[in-house]
Amino acid sequence: MNKLFEYLEDVILASIAIMTLGAVGFELAAIYDRGVIELADLLLMFIYAEVFGMVAIYFRSHVLPVIYPLFIGITALARLIVLQGKESEPEQLIFEAGAILLLSVAALMLRNVKVSLSNGKK
Repeated sequence: MNKLFEYLEDVILASIAIMTLGAVGFELAAIYDRGVIELADLLLMFIYAEVFGMVAIYFRSHVLPVIYPLFIGITALARLIVLQGKESEPEQLIFEAGAILLLSVAALMLRNVKVSLSNGKK
């Protein structure tokens, strides 16, 4: 039964990698059609790279690091802020910036826990 779940996890993550590559292709085609590369496009490409990197790390080590979804969330919130521009409410910008800060603190804490655990093993 355990092997079945491992196989399903591999299939799902391989599907995510293939869909991510497809999304990159669609985004590059849209950028080419527009003829302009915007900051929001670059941030979206970073999100795709982080998703693909997370899948690649899983296939190398069979461990899914929790810190990658935090990076994806930070990048997604930054992209949201950029896309909203000056039309958004100031309170909304403060909440989104606060969410970025919260995710950043969580990533820092996870990194420190990992460093503490690896130092304790020596």
